[in-house]
Amino acid sequence: MRVAVLGAGYAGLTLAKRLEDALPDDEIVVVDEDATHLVQHELHRVVRRPSLADDITLDLDDVLDSATVREATVTDVDPAAGEATLDTGDATSDAGDSSESAPDDGSDADSAVETLDYDVAAVCLGATTNYYDLPGVREHATPLKRLADARAIRADFLDVLEDGTPAAPARIVVGGAGLSGVQVAGELAALADEEATEDTAGDGSWCGDGNGDVDVDDTDGEPDAVTDSVEVLLLEQKANVAPEFPANFQRTVRNELEARGVTVRTGTAVESADDEGIDLATGERLDYDQFVWTGGIAGSPALDGDRPVVRRDLRLDGTTFVLGDAGRVVDTDGEAVPASAQAAIRQARVAADNVERLVDHEREGESGFRPRLDGYRFDSPGWIVSVGNGAVAQIGPTVLTGRPAKLAKASVGAGYLSSVGAVANAPDLVREELGWPDEDDADGEKADEADGNEAGDEPDDDGPVRITIDDGDDRGESNGDGNT
Repeated sequence: MRVAVLGAGYAGLTLAKRLEDALPDDEIVVVDEDATHLVQHELHRVVRRPSLADDITLDLDDVLDSATVREATVTDVDPAAGEATLDTGDATSDAGDSSESAPDDGSDADSAVETLDYDVAAVCLGATTNYYDLPGVREHATPLKRLADARAIRADFLDVLEDGTPAAPARIVVGGAGLSGVQVAGELAALADEEATEDTAGDGSWCGDGNGDVDVDDTDGEPDAVTDSVEVLLLEQKANVAPEFPANFQRTVRNELEARGVTVRTGTAVESADDEGIDLATGERLDYDQFVWTGGIAGSPALDGDRPVVRRDLRLDGTTFVLGDAGRVVDTDGEAVPASAQAAIRQARVAADNVERLVDHEREGESGFRPRLDGYRFDSPGWIVSVGNGAVAQIGPTVLTGRPAKLAKASVGAGYLSSVGAVANAPDLVREELGWPDEDDADGEKADEADGNEAGDEPDDDGPVRITIDDGDDRGESNGDGNT
């Protein structure tokens, strides 16, 4: 039996790993456009820390054991026929070995367009950026979906900093204050602070308080040359930032944004944009120097841009499932499930059991009704969002900020990497979340402390911190649900 996992985001990778254990005698084919998994909830970090790109990009061949990985773009899915159409990107093979047999996967090796037949499939293609047909927004704004987007946002921002002055600050507009918008706005404000700190130091060295926070206020009361030369403006058309989340979480996120220098405007809808400004629904026009768009999500082109509604058992039709952001999931309580990493991961756990039951049923040639499948119920343990060097975490009814929130964020990230077999990538991610220096810098700081501390001096240290990574059950289940 062939099970196709189309896409390797949170849902796809989690599902594939569980199916490897559950169906060792069946063929698991994972199709992904570049054969890697991107830890999407950490993508915003690359705006400020480009070196983290390697830690949040996982080669599928490294984290999957027995599944076949196909590097191709899924362009269409036909549940009735049990087929997916793939674009492999090259019309002919360059191997030069005509004796090599064609892949036994229902595809045509001589064509860039191939058909992948399947017995059971899960569509885990994620979502694309939704521009809502707003004139000029797609053409003039940068989204944040890929590493290339994060790098472009960083490069454009650094260029903007060079042109801004305290008398005429450069304006960076982030459209959409969901969690992605909150995180990228926070990163840009923090990046401005870091540039100001390097400028103040004069030698390009890092200046901070040891906890990842920097103080860029000048003691002489004069405007800072960098932070007063730029405005990070976050727009949201609804009444609150993080509009889909609890009210106490929303208030705390807004307070954290404003404390870190982000200007927040809610109840402000974008109508159109050109290369110089943004027109708002109120009739106001905003000039900008950089425009980032995180205003919403749309379906995959393979599903004609739609996010189809799927019900409790996560099936679209027959033996085809839709998971994660690719669909609009309605759970067993009849509630719409918010698009998030944690929801995708938990859906994949339910889908893995359902796929196993369908495969066993088909393989045994049983007649009559299909087996009863489990339903998915959304029950979130909480939410975590980064805001520059800070974080906000909601665990149950309690909202945390500061170091406890940052520790929670670091634990989630490390736990997720462990759950997908990439625990070696966790140290750098934890170090970044907690504002720790890298290993070389840390060794230098220890040497400086040893040279400079007098007898009886206490080091400026918060003490040891332990991050416990819980692998959960023997199938690799983890508490690291990526709750952003």
